[in-house]
Amino acid sequence: MSEALITYQLEGPIAVIGLNRPAKRNAINEAVIDELRAAVARAADEADVAVLHGHGSNFCAGLDLAEALARATGQVQPPRKRKRHSWHEVFDQIARGPIPYVAALHGAVVGGGLELATAAHVRVCDETAFFGLPEGQRGIFVGGGGTVRIQRVVGYTVMADMMLTGRLLSAAEGEREHIVRYVVPPGQALAKAMELAAKIARNTPDTNWRITSVLPRINDLSHDDGLFMEYLNSNLQRSPETAERLREFVEGRAAPLAAPGKAE
Repeated sequence: MSEALITYQLEGPIAVIGLNRPAKRNAINEAVIDELRAAVARAADEADVAVLHGHGSNFCAGLDLAEALARATGQVQPPRKRKRHSWHEVFDQIARGPIPYVAALHGAVVGGGLELATAAHVRVCDETAFFGLPEGQRGIFVGGGGTVRIQRVVGYTVMADMMLTGRLLSAAEGEREHIVRYVVPPGQALAKAMELAAKIARNTPDTNWRITSVLPRINDLSHDDGLFMEYLNSNLQRSPETAERLREFVEGRAAPLAAPGKAE
């Protein structure tokens, strides 16, 4: 029996999902997408937050070019009817699904790997990480949602530069361009991601759902429609857990906020 292309482990409220093609630098093909789809659906059902990482020395080197070549040369039979791109479907289940995702990045985070990473809500990298969009040098175009997702993170000029010139961004440059929010020493990205996931899991599930599913949709709306959507969501009936958390704060029983740079 072949080894799983996606690993899955439930650690308390956290689903840990790993890309598991280290010999191929975790390149993504349709078999990977199929297993990732199943893992994402399982996490949505049984976890409160998920961590996405890559086994081996890289997070993900992007599209499996051997599979892309097979398609380009007609070796793969196209479907009889057009349907939604499988990457779009699965990455959207991550980006706008019911639970938050934290991505732990290291080594290559390029092409489709960067598209997958930007589907996560919080991104951590270690100092070995580098980011790129080499599609222009391969004669292809981004196809995993990067035109929407990456461009909204880094802006047009940065994305165009990366695609036109093949420029790679270091971990520090990735932080500067908002690809990642945290940079840690080599080998520590997954531990930091788990730490953040544990903190996120302490939020109410309803609040996390609004952040992952409502907030990005408000970003797509006009100013007035966005404020209206905010009003609707902020005035829905509060859950008993929310009421108890508000009571804890009002009565002085809630833990105080920690200053930046200090442990809670």
